[in-house]
Amino acid sequence: MSNVVVVYHSGYGHTRAMAEAVARGVERHLGSVCRLIPVEEVDERWECLHQADAIIFGAPTYMGSASAAFKGFMESTASFYLAQPWRDKLAAGFTNSGSLCGDKLNTLLQMAVFAAQHSMIWVGLDLLPARSGIGVFDGQLNRLGSSLGAMAQSNVDLPPDHAPPPEDRNTAAHLGERVARLAERLGHP
Repeated sequence: MSNVVVVYHSGYGHTRAMAEAVARGVERHLGSVCRLIPVEEVDERWECLHQADAIIFGAPTYMGSASAAFKGFMESTASFYLAQPWRDKLAAGFTNSGSLCGDKLNTLLQMAVFAAQHSMIWVGLDLLPARSGIGVFDGQLNRLGSSLGAMAQSNVDLPPDHAPPPEDRNTAAHLGERVARLAERLGHP
């Protein structure tokens, strides 16, 4: 059993769809619970984050980095930084953009460095990249080939109930389940 929080920003709903997939993955691990906290609501929910076994960060990638709203959340943690309430908690991350690359790796790197600054333990994605070729992405996890966290690509002309594709949502769910399993194994808190 583990207590996981997903704190995220979603500008158009696609990253929220990924956050929901991560939460489904967490709750697939027997007895684990997951709370979704949009960054807009974090000021009333700090204690929930401080008491979590793991925190999974999610943000869209805009202009090659995390959205301004997510960066605002990161900066707002300076008020408790020295107290280190997140020390030794597990951390992981996911991101989404409209293009296949979109420099999403930079967003995951920002999240990993942020987690390290809070003395957290980063959990990467334990999946090999999907095999490329015509039609072989169908149903495969990690179609974008990330190791640091879950990446998604959403066609910008599709609503969140159609994008990101199932492969990316399933990869996010896999990450959530992995974090929940590791949190239980490590005996957090």
